[in-house]
Amino acid sequence: MTPFEDAKVAAAYGAMPEETRAGALMLRELIFETAASLPPAQPLEEALRWGQPAYLAPKGSTIRLGGHKAARFALFVHCQSRLMGDFTSAFPGEDQIDGNRAILFDAPDQIDPTRHGWLIARALTYHL
Repeated sequence: MTPFEDAKVAAAYGAMPEETRAGALMLRELIFETAASLPPAQPLEEALRWGQPAYLAPKGSTIRLGGHKAARFALFVHCQSRLMGDFTSAFPGEDQIDGNRAILFDAPDQIDPTRHGWLIARALTYHL
């Protein structure tokens, strides 16, 4: 697991219910792995935004992780971007989606490194 550099971010994960935390931590690792393969996504910043762990790249759009009222955990992107529209066009019917803002998960085994890594890479390089 990638070590936390910010104690507040670590505390935010620690405060999540176990089912949320397990999935969110898997997505966190996928974000770091994806960013490591994308030089334009460096340096990747991990911080809190709206009380949730957030991931920001110099030319990217913010990704947030956390719980959701309709699922155990979610990967959120900026709702005014075209990220979710592009994702659902590329992978129609593959995931439970909340409008133009989130992919919803009920279990960590629903995370697909290829499919969800594609969205993460797009978000981390959104403004290129």
